[in-house]
Amino acid sequence: MTTDFQQARFVLGARLRELRTDRGFTGRRLAAELGWPQSKVSKLETGRQTATADDLVAWAHATGHPEAADELTTRLRILESRSRSWRRQLTAGHRPVQDTLTAEYARSTTLRAWQGAMVVGMLQTAEYARHVFSRYVDLHRSVRDVEEAVRARVRRQEMLYAPGKTFHILLWEPALHALVCPPAVLAAQLDRLSGVLGLDTVKLGIVPFGAPLRLPPANGFWLYDERLAIAEDWHAELWLDDAETVGVYRRVWDALSESAVHGAQAHRLITRARRALDTT
Repeated sequence: MTTDFQQARFVLGARLRELRTDRGFTGRRLAAELGWPQSKVSKLETGRQTATADDLVAWAHATGHPEAADELTTRLRILESRSRSWRRQLTAGHRPVQDTLTAEYARSTTLRAWQGAMVVGMLQTAEYARHVFSRYVDLHRSVRDVEEAVRARVRRQEMLYAPGKTFHILLWEPALHALVCPPAVLAAQLDRLSGVLGLDTVKLGIVPFGAPLRLPPANGFWLYDERLAIAEDWHAELWLDDAETVGVYRRVWDALSESAVHGAQAHRLITRARRALDTT
């Protein structure tokens, strides 16, 4: 049983508990409604037992949320998958994906990221995130739960201020200029990045356009401590927890980090991108 399987099961259990409490049911009351032992309700909510698809559909109906059945069964289908296709993950929208990622952030101490195409989600303003999610909804023709996804992402950013966590984030300079949103939204996003430079928990590095590179910049990814790498592609997200593969991604991150600038130099690059917007 892999780490990502266990964690996804915990997240599914938390979602089941949310539906139950929203209905105002105790675990005993729900068990009676379903004709189950109370211990089964407890095990499913705490991630000690894997639900079946029939269990999840019954739970959704018993708690007065029949519309949640598709979301719950989608979460179940991705439990054991390391290559998590966006088609399957987004069947119930972006919020379930955000919830699963939030759990990984919460259980990690040192997080590293590389992103060359846009600002990483952990540093996005709500309006910037709204445009990013909207574009991916259009691409994958998925459930349009943009507002719920934005709220989940913004709530996760509270971890930036949590003592004991450190975020080492690398951006390629093109990410500061990519108009994945209107210029005014990007301007506010760049202002946000300037503010992030002062956070004790965030080490933001930017790889300049003309910097020598040991490796070609490729797809974005996150490293969660030394135990998990999550890489994104157009068709799927890869959850990789074997030590050898995580080590490869760490070496990639280290190589890109050698080309990055920080502090005042990073601030100058952000300011240059901000001024370029003012002239358009």
